[in-house]
Amino acid sequence: MLRSSSFRVLVAGAVVVLVVAVAACQREKTTSPLKRAPQRVFVIGFDGMDPTLAQKYMDEGKLPHLKKLAEEGIFRTLDSTQPSESPTAWSSFATGVNPGKHNIYDFLVRDFETYMPDLAMVKREAPEFLWGLIPTKRPKLTSTRGGTSFWVHAGKAGIKSVTLTVPVTFPPEHVEHGELMGGLPLPDVRGTIGTFYFWATDLSSFEEGSAEFGGYLKRLLFENGVSQTFLRGPENPILKQEEAALRAKQAQAPLSDKDRARLEELGTGKDVNIPMSVRWQEGSGQAEIEIQGTKVALKTGQWSEWVPVTFSFNFLLKVRGMTQFYVVEAGDELRVYASPVNFDPRHTPPVPISQPEAFAKEISDRIGVYRTLGWAESADKGLQEGRLDEAAFLYDSDKAMDDREKLIFDSLDRVDWDLFVAAIETTDRVQHMMWRLIDPKHPMYDEQLAAKYGDAIEKVYRRADDLVGRLRAKVPKDALFLVMSDHGFHSFRRGVNLNTWLVQNGYMVFEGQTGVDKGLEDLFGRGQFWEGVDWNRTKAYAVGLGQIYFNLRGRESRGIVSPGAEYKALQEEIRSKLVTLVDPDDGARVFADVYRRDDLYHGEYIQYAPDLQVGFNDGFRVGWQDTMGGVRKAVIENNNRRWSGDHCATATEISGGVLFANRKLPTDKPHIMDISPTVLKALGVPLPSDLDGKPLH
Repeated sequence: MLRSSSFRVLVAGAVVVLVVAVAACQREKTTSPLKRAPQRVFVIGFDGMDPTLAQKYMDEGKLPHLKKLAEEGIFRTLDSTQPSESPTAWSSFATGVNPGKHNIYDFLVRDFETYMPDLAMVKREAPEFLWGLIPTKRPKLTSTRGGTSFWVHAGKAGIKSVTLTVPVTFPPEHVEHGELMGGLPLPDVRGTIGTFYFWATDLSSFEEGSAEFGGYLKRLLFENGVSQTFLRGPENPILKQEEAALRAKQAQAPLSDKDRARLEELGTGKDVNIPMSVRWQEGSGQAEIEIQGTKVALKTGQWSEWVPVTFSFNFLLKVRGMTQFYVVEAGDELRVYASPVNFDPRHTPPVPISQPEAFAKEISDRIGVYRTLGWAESADKGLQEGRLDEAAFLYDSDKAMDDREKLIFDSLDRVDWDLFVAAIETTDRVQHMMWRLIDPKHPMYDEQLAAKYGDAIEKVYRRADDLVGRLRAKVPKDALFLVMSDHGFHSFRRGVNLNTWLVQNGYMVFEGQTGVDKGLEDLFGRGQFWEGVDWNRTKAYAVGLGQIYFNLRGRESRGIVSPGAEYKALQEEIRSKLVTLVDPDDGARVFADVYRRDDLYHGEYIQYAPDLQVGFNDGFRVGWQDTMGGVRKAVIENNNRRWSGDHCATATEISGGVLFANRKLPTDKPHIMDISPTVLKALGVPLPSDLDGKPLH
């Protein structure tokens, strides 16, 4: 017979599970009746498609469907935001307003109190547990993006829509009469934009742990042909709540020895890891991986199907994910890679990844499993770290585009839509990683690799063109058909360390150690950041991919720069020096311009804007370590990374995207903010009064 306390626990747990299940199945009510639009609108976005390359490939006869579209309608360079970063530009695409009204200026934001950076776009609230056992509150994620998406406006006007994997649509927003699948920054189960895994027999003990660009590395030790290891999982939220409670208690009074020991124990790790065994014989050319009862036998160069995994926090709370294994090498050494653990769309995740919440599972019921990670082409990080080669990266990226296409055609075949919006980021990721093979001037140019993979960028453009052809065959002929991108692309040969420049010119006082490499663990609060900076004597600091902030009195917690005249004088002083910066190697100008905050932005979120925004010339971008809080010895240094093409903070004057339309739209200088009002006007939806963009027809 159950004891009464055990019975209460079970009943309470059942109630919580029931409430969550009911909430997951509910669809939010609509406030307007469904109606037909005067014309349908279809928008497909290819992240990073560059107008110069598109024109080149069209002229060479390699993009017949885009060329036909341009001849029927228009092909123009689509002006982007400053900075020409994906989160910023896609937010202006969705809302039709400048960043001062939508609040997304970069991938990162900084805390006014602590100066610490965090990932932009999402505000997080932790789940809560009764007695450290029963979930009483789900984790809550809130978008920090302001403004209103044009698909939300359309839904309120009664227009039926589908929106698929557009960046900055996570957490997913409710769309009346609509279905939405979230995109970037939809995380993996660890809450990151993509933590990969790598196990190897030849990994040194010094290499083990977190990699610089978001991977987890583990050495394999074998005994009788078997190695026992683990798959690193998410942090246990119950333990995180316990740790937070102990820290709050510590702030009030000294802890007991028992509590202090427990706090130290929690500080060593709260990850929920899954045991995993690997069987391999040297020289065999294959390995067998077993995890939670699933066995996969893979040869060198072979990928597994999606493998389901379950992370259990307690008997009531579980998170279900899925990963793919890849055997890099199984000869004299064994090297195994695993993709970031995606939320398994066949099961309800702890936070919604679609709206309605059941939409993600409904898709999997029809088409099978698909990657849910917003950064779908996740093998770029393995290639960046030298744990994967180009062939593995391109294979994974191709499969990511397969998944995105499946989502699109599933909805095209099923939904009687009036507005359809979808985005694919494979074009962006391939250019980031493979640009070095079309630029002989790049420090990472390799003639042999160029001969083998130098056509990778052309191939992804040709695949995008083929998709456009298949989409046009499906989409009604009378629909307004738009193809666009959020920005263009450039070579990233040289890294520019803005904080190093600020230190050398006396605007930041730094007494730490220069040249110390940092990783993403440092960036997001698990390591050290800003150590060595004296804020009482620092006037300016850089965070992110081209943003300079002032240590402003009344805004930053230890601000020393006064608003008004001193602020404006500092803007002019730093700007006038930066615009003259040249590369010591060849005398090339680093910046096309450096922009003042109020010359670029206006709106209710202006207080979060950078005080200066740099605009790089072709060949330059913020240095890798600069983004992670490291202060380098040199202001400008070679980019010796495989991530060799970029656009982040490239001057918008030279980094526009593409716009194709099947109509003769009367415009020579379209801007990405114009897409929202153009679509709404075509749908017959009244234009909101606060838009910065203008209809193109």
